[in-house]
Amino acid sequence: MADQPNFEQALAALTSAEGSPFEIAEAEVDGQAMKVWKNLPSSLREVFAAARLNGDKTFLVYEDETWTFAETMNRVDEIADLLVNRYGVEKGDRVAIAMRNYPEWIFSFAAITSVGAIAVCMNAWWKEDEMAYGLEDSGCKVLMADIERITTAAPNLARFGMQAVCVRHDGSLPEGVDRLDEVLTAGATMPQVEVGPEDDATILYTSGTTGFPKGAVSAHRAVLSGLRAFACRALVGAMIQPPKEPSPFDTCFILAVPLFHVTGLVPVMLSCFSNGFKLVIMYKWTPERALELVERERVTQFVGVPTMTIDLLECPDFPNRDTSSLASVGGGGAPAPPEMVGRVDKSFKNARPGLGYGMTETNAYGPQNAGADYLRKPRSSGRAVPVLQVECFDENMNPVPRGEVGEICFRGPNLIRGYWNKPEATAETIVDGWLKSGDLGRIDEEGFVFVEDRAKDMVLRGGENIYCAEVEAVIYEFEAVHEAAVFGMPHDRLGEEVAVAVMPKKGQSIDVDALTDFVASKVAKFKVPTIVEVYEEPLPRNASGKILKRDIRDALVERRG
Repeated sequence: MADQPNFEQALAALTSAEGSPFEIAEAEVDGQAMKVWKNLPSSLREVFAAARLNGDKTFLVYEDETWTFAETMNRVDEIADLLVNRYGVEKGDRVAIAMRNYPEWIFSFAAITSVGAIAVCMNAWWKEDEMAYGLEDSGCKVLMADIERITTAAPNLARFGMQAVCVRHDGSLPEGVDRLDEVLTAGATMPQVEVGPEDDATILYTSGTTGFPKGAVSAHRAVLSGLRAFACRALVGAMIQPPKEPSPFDTCFILAVPLFHVTGLVPVMLSCFSNGFKLVIMYKWTPERALELVERERVTQFVGVPTMTIDLLECPDFPNRDTSSLASVGGGGAPAPPEMVGRVDKSFKNARPGLGYGMTETNAYGPQNAGADYLRKPRSSGRAVPVLQVECFDENMNPVPRGEVGEICFRGPNLIRGYWNKPEATAETIVDGWLKSGDLGRIDEEGFVFVEDRAKDMVLRGGENIYCAEVEAVIYEFEAVHEAAVFGMPHDRLGEEVAVAVMPKKGQSIDVDALTDFVASKVAKFKVPTIVEVYEEPLPRNASGKILKRDIRDALVERRG
């Protein structure tokens, strides 16, 4: 259409309009002058309070349960009252959430952040040692968890002097653990607490290259800035490329990724909470169940890792399910195979393919690619809205020319303020206001970002970041191991799988099954190597003594054909 705006025109129309939700202004954030959303809510508390206006409109669908916005906020109020008046939670205290994707995860998050406490979003797949580290590192006052995570945390609760509340469990509980339904006060009201944009809101743990996870801390402004950026980019997309057919369905997201991941938290759950959208929660990912729910609930937005999209397309049920309600099939967490982009566009009646490149440290927001742009440049992660600056720098933090490869860095109000109690790690990652992604890439003449490689020693398996040093540290605890090198191997569905090359100690041998069982007892299942190569000779090293993982990986790929 002749009057259809391009990307820049659509952005200008949205961001320059005075009084618009997307109006941009200049402000100082953490001592840095940058572009910000002028009319941003002051806090998540304000966002959740506004959700009450949606009344009896359906918010959550979980299995056979339905929760309206009014019912949701009543439960949020009761949990907030519980935290403040029973457990003595004060502004700035940390409260952990460790459970699968239950409605109570969402209720707890809204309650915690509404009373000025910090929601510590724990990885639900962590084992005992990992859980203990996160709880101790963050100094949590209360743990909100399901029975599986209560069991994992129980050996350390007394040691930390921590209160714990269990959801959705009618059986016996460890001593000192309360059952949520028994300690809530029906009809309790939200405690009065002043919460501002610079107050800390969340801590999300991201694996560190030292083997210890780092707690990424975001203020309310950062979370809300990322949330507003997603909304702006979605509207830009609708302006420059209308849907294949007008949709008769109300916006509805399906939650197929964990809430403790920033993708599930910000662009999915918080988008629904703040915009009055319906959110369909999956108990567990299976493509068959996802297709059933898409058809039953008329889901319009699917956000997942590329692995999940492949699962949908290859599911035997796919041709028999009505997916015509879907307007967008996308996500992030891993690069999508270029051939998948066109396949998505052709396989769904109305859905456009999409991809986002964000991080925990950016509150999930980053460059995004969708629709015709994505089909035109399927290897690109796309472009960002103006509040987020994206540049590539050399090792001395000098900008590289357009088209040349450097480390991708971000700058904007949606960034974390740093890592909890880790000033050195913060200083290494955030330099003069620029957040170093650890990814190598380039930006073309149109501003499209292309990720070329990872500077960090990391495996990206189905959207999960796995840092090799953490897994190697566990493998070295295995008695027979002398040398170990963990790296990623290409995998058709997951993107990468975890592999390890090991050399036994002199006079010993390595039982591969015993090794993987040992690793599985120490770390989450997704981190356990699925490929174990035993070397009888020392692993190849360079002149400085560093193991040449790329050489090992390339040789293994060649041997495997």
